[in-house]
Amino acid sequence: MTENSSPARSRASRRGPRTRGQRVRRALLWTLLVAVVAAGATAYWTYSRIDGNIKAVDLDKALGDDRPPRLPTAGQNLLVLGSDSRTGANAALDGGKVSGARSDTALVVHIPEGRTRATAVSIPRDTLVTRPECQRSGGGTAPSARRVMFNSVYAQYGPACVVKTVEKMSGIRLDHYLEIDFSGFKDLVDAIGGVTVDIDEPIENGPGGLDLAAGPQRLDGTQSLAYVRTRYGVKDGSDLGRIGNQQKFLMALLGEVKKQDLLGSPAKVYEIADSATKALTTDSGLASLSALSEFARSMNGVDPNSMETVMLPVAYDRQDPNRVVAAEPNASRLWKAIREDAPIPASAKKSPATGG
Repeated sequence: MTENSSPARSRASRRGPRTRGQRVRRALLWTLLVAVVAAGATAYWTYSRIDGNIKAVDLDKALGDDRPPRLPTAGQNLLVLGSDSRTGANAALDGGKVSGARSDTALVVHIPEGRTRATAVSIPRDTLVTRPECQRSGGGTAPSARRVMFNSVYAQYGPACVVKTVEKMSGIRLDHYLEIDFSGFKDLVDAIGGVTVDIDEPIENGPGGLDLAAGPQRLDGTQSLAYVRTRYGVKDGSDLGRIGNQQKFLMALLGEVKKQDLLGSPAKVYEIADSATKALTTDSGLASLSALSEFARSMNGVDPNSMETVMLPVAYDRQDPNRVVAAEPNASRLWKAIREDAPIPASAKKSPATGG
């Protein structure tokens, strides 16, 4: 080997010059490798971003062991809250007129074993309840209190206390918690292209100037938000009147999501997933994209058209007619049927307060 030669040059000399075909194949191989790495990095970034959108509440840590027993079957119960915080982007949706945050919508959703049907029970936000002892956000505990308006529990003590309150009043162990805020709700509806709702009666001068004629209407995000929040011009103008709207919209929204051609549009999947997860706060058991996806797949057999929607039976409070209380024995029969995974008797669906 000469002084100027090298092992690498010697091997190259023995192989001879590369042909054009070899150079092309080598270039294609490197291009493919770069594409695979880039695709993997993009997929990881996308997954991490969406996964990181979800906010979590550790219910087991916050509530401890003082809870109802779990269902003896594979059925599931979850609490779904709509938060009406008037901060940030939410302020613009209501003119920033109300401070703080409240649970504007509350649904206890029961999914029996088999996951082919479901029942959603609405709890009117003006219901007077007994709030159990709860942790204060700044530390320490707040003693139990009677005749507390249901939606104030969230405002004062947060989601864990709402879960504890619902469990105490119903005797039902809640397996999961889902909260969606107002601005996120709007973006989600816009991401799926709107929702069609059959309006029973014309609505005039609702929130944000909402005006809807009777009949099927395609609502965008802003209109949908106004629709589920409006109480003016609906029944007696109370919170009870709009619960029917909320239940109807929920069914329409679930039906719309179910029929979307998501597999045919990856970009739409991302937009919907990004909008939905930005709006979500869940219990720690659902606080990842994989956990949410698995839960959604388990619910795939539930037909939104067959979901039963019920309002907690309530009566007008004798001391304050602007508030309602659980109507007995109807309310107890309703919760008992759900605990036992049994059909809800007709008597448990009757509400002496007729505003809804």
